[in-house]
Amino acid sequence: MIADEKYIFKPQTKQKLIILIVVGLLLFAIGVFMAQNGGHHEAAEKHASTEIAKELLASTEPAQHDVAHTPAEGHHGSPIWLKRIYTSLWQNNIFFAGIGIIGLFFIAIQYAAQAGWSAPIKRIPLAIGHWIPVAGVLTVILWFLVKGDIFHWTDASLYTKGSEHYDKILVGKRAYFFGPFNEGSFPIFYLVRMVLFFGLWFMFFNWIKKQMLAEDINGGTSYWLASRKLSAYFLVIFAVSSSVAAWDWVMSIDPHWFSTMFGWYVFASWWVTGLATITLIVANLKGAGYLKVVTQNHIHDLGKFVFAFSIFWTYIWFCQFMLIYYANLPEETVYFIQRMRNAPYSWIFYLNIFLNFVLPFLLLMTRDAKRQVSMLKVVCPIVIVGHWFDFYNMITPGAMKMEGGIGLLEIGLGLVFAGAFLFVILQALSKLQLVAKNHPFMQESLNHHI
Repeated sequence: MIADEKYIFKPQTKQKLIILIVVGLLLFAIGVFMAQNGGHHEAAEKHASTEIAKELLASTEPAQHDVAHTPAEGHHGSPIWLKRIYTSLWQNNIFFAGIGIIGLFFIAIQYAAQAGWSAPIKRIPLAIGHWIPVAGVLTVILWFLVKGDIFHWTDASLYTKGSEHYDKILVGKRAYFFGPFNEGSFPIFYLVRMVLFFGLWFMFFNWIKKQMLAEDINGGTSYWLASRKLSAYFLVIFAVSSSVAAWDWVMSIDPHWFSTMFGWYVFASWWVTGLATITLIVANLKGAGYLKVVTQNHIHDLGKFVFAFSIFWTYIWFCQFMLIYYANLPEETVYFIQRMRNAPYSWIFYLNIFLNFVLPFLLLMTRDAKRQVSMLKVVCPIVIVGHWFDFYNMITPGAMKMEGGIGLLEIGLGLVFAGAFLFVILQALSKLQLVAKNHPFMQESLNHHI
């Protein structure tokens, strides 16, 4: 018999998160001030960076098009400091949206695999899933705010024959963005996909949550079977929607570039970040005296997940890089050239490998390391921050070109999102039974040994 266990969202914890958000806002405000007053320096560097870009990308017509249309010359007309705000907002939103979605995906995987080991910890990813509706609202609102500066393909002049900005490549892709409507008009097909994906994810989240909570009250196996059935449907939908979302929300920022592995790449980054987040929360709850039924064996399994999928992300990263770069296809290698040869993207490009592969691999290599809560409290934040940088390098170069920066503005917004994200999921966790006491596989989990 599993005793009732509730997480108490203490006022001190709330205060710390509020302080985190306030500090983030202060750093953001200072960063904006610095970016606004650094305009004369940015203008001096802009010409030099553009000339470098032209030299590097001169071998491709699409790349020349992107360089030619700088913010001062047309559809990217906002000041650099404002574009940095828009880009950072979009990057943080997509990053944390992915973690929320992975909360639901983790639960669905456990049901589909009929996994018993995870029974005591499934309420943590359930709480993380409460970010999905918040992310859905933010994504729609932010898209309308940032689209003119981040999503190059929304400029109507790109589809008008005879226009100075006419773009044959984007004309060929217009049906994907606009559907049956005129190109350059309202991208209804794109927005329908966005709303549909979040709607489906939130719908399945509510359905599965309803079954999980009813199981606590009534017991039996019927709720588990219903959750498993719903999870199977969700995983099929997620397989398609997550890839298309990656194309829509990230890859379309570089509209001339494409990778058939990009959906996998974004998923891998989301997945390992979500695993690190779940593991970090479990480790902290365990350290605070909660989750009494969670043993070193459960901790070990979580550590193995973080270790294994850090390697999986590296595999996808290397394959995407290798298959494009060694073939020396100019229209595709330009994506990596921009990130490998220009600051600040260049040092982040190589830092990604260190934070997201080298450190997790070395620190979690041994069996004992995966079983130590203290080690997981070190490794998981490294993985989370590392993949925050990964999303920075996925999104910022395409939106900002050679004018990107990383400083207090970006760090401040990251802290604001992190504080809000933690506040939402801890608030949700405090309203749930912390351990599913009537889970059919709970006895199996209590006797789980590896």
